[in-house]
Amino acid sequence: MKLYDKNISEIQEMVESFSCRKYKDTLSSPFHFQSDKSNQKAIRENAANLEWPTAEDDNLILRHEMAYELGGADCYAVSAMGFTSQESLVSRDEIIQIGPDLPQIKNDTAYARLVFVKVADDFFKDSNAAYSTMRQIEYTRYHVSPKGYMMRISTANNREAVRVGKDALLEGLDFQKVGKIFSQAYHEHSQVQAVKIVFITAPEFPYAELQKHAIQMEQITESLNHILKDLKMDCSICNLKPVCDEVEGMRELHFGANGKQKA
Repeated sequence: MKLYDKNISEIQEMVESFSCRKYKDTLSSPFHFQSDKSNQKAIRENAANLEWPTAEDDNLILRHEMAYELGGADCYAVSAMGFTSQESLVSRDEIIQIGPDLPQIKNDTAYARLVFVKVADDFFKDSNAAYSTMRQIEYTRYHVSPKGYMMRISTANNREAVRVGKDALLEGLDFQKVGKIFSQAYHEHSQVQAVKIVFITAPEFPYAELQKHAIQMEQITESLNHILKDLKMDCSICNLKPVCDEVEGMRELHFGANGKQKA
């Protein structure tokens, strides 16, 4: 099943067109890899430097306590999650950074956090279980609270902004530390085999195009839920029909759920 693969592939093409910093094997390795188009080098780091505390339920950052907001004001604040069984798309745990890291940012800026999750080949065999698991994995973000990194999520507006605390920056907060906490949290779900997390702050990145992908990926998940409710409907008037028409595997699930229903 390749429900999200087209979007993941196209987003990764966008990502690869920009110079980026990659942190691989963040759960087990004291290495990170810095990559750009002209140079690659591996730098050994003290693994202890990658640790960062969580704030549990007490992660409130007031305006006078924050250094800036990622996705603040009228800036883009894009969040997207996709699932794939293709190792070519997600082969290992990886954190990718495009644009300035947290310590280099001085003002509110456009921001995106993308998550691509590798699951088993038979993940979608039981569609109801798959949908439930996907939502559980997605909701992980509501339970991740890196100290000094307060997420402000609006599902209605499809936004995920972040307030970054002044003190946290002085103590060494950066995307690698945040990414490691997220990666560990996603791996608490047994179905997760690998996670690629992408943080973007580059001002020139095509956020509008990225947002279109993010919206479609959420529509895919919503379409899956719609299908699994076993609703008998006239596909010709369904507002999710464009998603079913474009996404490989969606119509297959639709017919499987609704039997003889004609699309």
